[in-house]
Amino acid sequence: MNRIKKGDTVEVIAGDDRGVRNTVLRVLPKENRVVVSKVNIITKHQRAMQAGRSKTQAGRINFEAPFNISNIMLVCPHCNAATRVGYLELEDGRKVRICRKCGEVID
Repeated sequence: MNRIKKGDTVEVIAGDDRGVRNTVLRVLPKENRVVVSKVNIITKHQRAMQAGRSKTQAGRINFEAPFNISNIMLVCPHCNAATRVGYLELEDGRKVRICRKCGEVID
């Protein structure tokens, strides 16, 4: 079970965007990376493609780059604090994420 999922609110704890809170757009578990909206913005210089190929936007394109999952912490929706993630198995056999600070179920 992943500790970070798409749609979670996270806080950046390392890097240039330290302290910024936003939502997760994509999780790349094989690379151990995440993409967070409006965080880690990079500029790519894109050339115009020929007329026969699919048309792409030319010029400078800004987009969110993925970064390591260890540089973010999940924000608990109950206590509104950046927290570590714990796991708990319920009576019906489901495994859920819990907040390590307040003990509430996150899922």
